[in-house]
Amino acid sequence: MTQPRKQPRLTPHLWFEKDAKAAAAYYVSVFPNSKITSVRTLRGTPSGDTEIVSFELSGQPFMAISAGPLFKFNEAISFIVPCETQDEIDYYWEKLSANPGAEQCGWCKDRFGVSWQVVPTILGEIMQGGDNEKIARVTRAFLSMKKFDIAAVERAARGT
Repeated sequence: MTQPRKQPRLTPHLWFEKDAKAAAAYYVSVFPNSKITSVRTLRGTPSGDTEIVSFELSGQPFMAISAGPLFKFNEAISFIVPCETQDEIDYYWEKLSANPGAEQCGWCKDRFGVSWQVVPTILGEIMQGGDNEKIARVTRAFLSMKKFDIAAVERAARGT
């Protein structure tokens, strides 16, 4: 069997109990360059009437389905939101975290139960380009954070 020549564009598919359309509308309001592309209802499925929503977040295609309580979201799957500035982190954290006090290390869960990682892009640069001592300092710093604080991460990287 030969590998396909064209690389497929992967589309995350999210199973909601009943709020797929509301979740998609909310996410589209949060992320720039986003839109709902279609809403369909399938009648008479094993879950009853099932709503399917196609949408894009920042140009990335997604699908969502409202198909009953059979499956639940958990932290095993999350979406990373890379942020260049503290203002971006603050914005996405405010919009996506349903319970900011319960969150840890930039991970948050929204009101629909979907997990997100709101992280500074500089973290990847520091963790890939640093020595072991620097990485350990930065790791200790961010493990104590709920929402990321870029200035604190940079101070830890410098050792100050």
